[in-house]
Amino acid sequence: MLGGTAERMFTMPKPYPREFRDDVVRVARGREPGVRIKDVAADFGITESCLRNWLARADRDEGLRPGPTTSGAR
Repeated sequence: MLGGTAERMFTMPKPYPREFRDDVVRVARGREPGVRIKDVAADFGITESCLRNWLARADRDEGLRPGPTTSGAR
């Protein structure tokens, strides 16, 4: 059995709220020409790979890309 500090080191962070993810995706999709995905992600305090995953998921949920959708997708 692990004690105090060791248990906290291995806990998974809570996922970002759906509203936050939707807002970030909206901003990334509507960005001005020349603004990089990396910069949008940094502005919101997330990684570029995280934002790219959110964009891909949003594309699948909206039928713009083939693949599995998020359960309860619009």
